[in-house]
Amino acid sequence: MTVDMTTPLQVIESQFAAYNERDLTAFMAHFADDIKVYRMPALTAAIEGKAALADFYASERFNRPALRAELINRIVNGSRVFDHERIWGVADTPLEVVAVFEVRDGRIHNMWSFPA
Repeated sequence: MTVDMTTPLQVIESQFAAYNERDLTAFMAHFADDIKVYRMPALTAAIEGKAALADFYASERFNRPALRAELINRIVNGSRVFDHERIWGVADTPLEVVAVFEVRDGRIHNMWSFPA
């Protein structure tokens, strides 16, 4: 799938929709090959590279039938998009998270996840 996005907001809106559809191919099209995912407060990446990210979402997220994300709030600041999300279907109760995405050249290069 080719993703031709011109703004960070468009990239994240499209990525969010693909997540809720559990469409791994469409979802992964939004990420750079060198994607790094940080689970804060850790300072080192928990996931590095597009292949590792695809493996994680295939085995830990998109295989869950009740998975969905609810957008609570979104802020765009330049190349960064801040999402406050409620994630359903991963645990017995919804998870609250703030995800920060750094978008360059139409792809997500870094993602930071801050649990509530």
